[in-house]
Amino acid sequence: MGCAEIIALSEVRASNQWEVLRHQLHECFDQWLDTLEQQWPEPPSTLPEVTATVWNIRQQLTGSITETIVAHVHHSEHARQQAPCTRCAGVLRARAFVGRTVDTLVGPVQLERPYFYCHSCHLGRYPFDEAVGVREGRMQRDVQQAAAELAIELPYEPAATLFGRLSGLSVSSERLHTVTNQVAKGLTVLEVAPSREEIDRRVAQVAAGRFRRPVLVLGIDGAYVPSRPASARGRRPGQARQRARRARWHHEWREAKGFRFYLLDGDRIVHVLSWHQVATDEELGEALQQVKDAGLIPEETVRLCVIGDGAEWLWKHVQILFPQARQVLDYYHCAEYLHKVAKAQYGQTVQALEWVEATLTRVYLGKAGQVLGGLRRMQPTSDEARKAIDNCWIHLHEHRGRTTYRTFRRGGYPLGSGGMESANKFICHVRLKRSGAWWYEENSNQMLALRCAKYNGTFNQVFTRDRQGK
Repeated sequence: MGCAEIIALSEVRASNQWEVLRHQLHECFDQWLDTLEQQWPEPPSTLPEVTATVWNIRQQLTGSITETIVAHVHHSEHARQQAPCTRCAGVLRARAFVGRTVDTLVGPVQLERPYFYCHSCHLGRYPFDEAVGVREGRMQRDVQQAAAELAIELPYEPAATLFGRLSGLSVSSERLHTVTNQVAKGLTVLEVAPSREEIDRRVAQVAAGRFRRPVLVLGIDGAYVPSRPASARGRRPGQARQRARRARWHHEWREAKGFRFYLLDGDRIVHVLSWHQVATDEELGEALQQVKDAGLIPEETVRLCVIGDGAEWLWKHVQILFPQARQVLDYYHCAEYLHKVAKAQYGQTVQALEWVEATLTRVYLGKAGQVLGGLRRMQPTSDEARKAIDNCWIHLHEHRGRTTYRTFRRGGYPLGSGGMESANKFICHVRLKRSGAWWYEENSNQMLALRCAKYNGTFNQVFTRDRQGK
């Protein structure tokens, strides 16, 4: 006689529950088919007619399915009769069920849940909402994330219009503006930065098959963004909402300072980390310090290179934080000074072009001392030429150790700051430099933080942080 097969009670229970859920889901689909039948008094004749009808009522099906699954999975919370008070730990008894409708990307979801109230603390709560993960307000996190992802690419008005067309949910531009700023409020560089594990993965991917450590470039630069002063905030007579009164404020251009870490991989670059903010150079230095202290930069597995223009504040932070890094003065920034000298000294002539080419060659070969001596011996032809020569001499003298371009090229280091200029363009200019757009500093920094998160690959991480209430 053979042995009887033993079936675990948990398997039987799970099987029965799944059958119950399947039956409930079939009922949802049957109800949706009834709606579909009402929408189609006659059979559709074209594909556009079919897709348009299904699209218009799709969320009725997906929303009802979601309601059914949530109610089934959290049946115990739905049937809960007692709950502790979060303040005094007293035992609360369930009151009448309270309905609530929330908006999700799959459609409106209706929830029926018991309400608990503490008379001693005058505090009410919905344990069902806490268990399900429903947030305050009608708009749920998935809707906010999708809407914010559009808002960081497009102006708020077209972003709201496009979001409504794609999702079927109506969100005003003002609401979209508020949601985006709430999510980004207080974001720091470490909260939008990839993890050390992710950075190590990118480094390993670039280093595969190479006999030398890959070059990790740190670019630092500033990009001007249109700003309006905080004093522009105010209320217009007869309006409840705060709006800026243009006649009473003057715009200004503020510098959004930023840095970008990226890897060189042949003819392409691999982005690692960006951070841009309208801030002082000290605040940018603090952000770099946080990145270094957090151990995000794998200095032991890469050859670190810092590239930038002649700004003094830039190199001040580099000398303190990354003294062992290879420092490169942007070649094209250096060439700009020499071209100014040639134009002021020789004018638009062939001689000016010949002098520039010869001087740039000497600089490239590491003969900065000869170039400095030649500038000292040059006889200025005008006051403009004298000023250009003096400025060029000072600039090259301060950065002569950062201009050995042939050595840099042989080592695989970059000579230009195009990678950083690209970050300025795609993170700052594309979104903030819109026609007629003038940003409050706080709002511009919140937008920049979210755009950094997008290009760092940590946009979802930002919303995880928000869900945790940080």
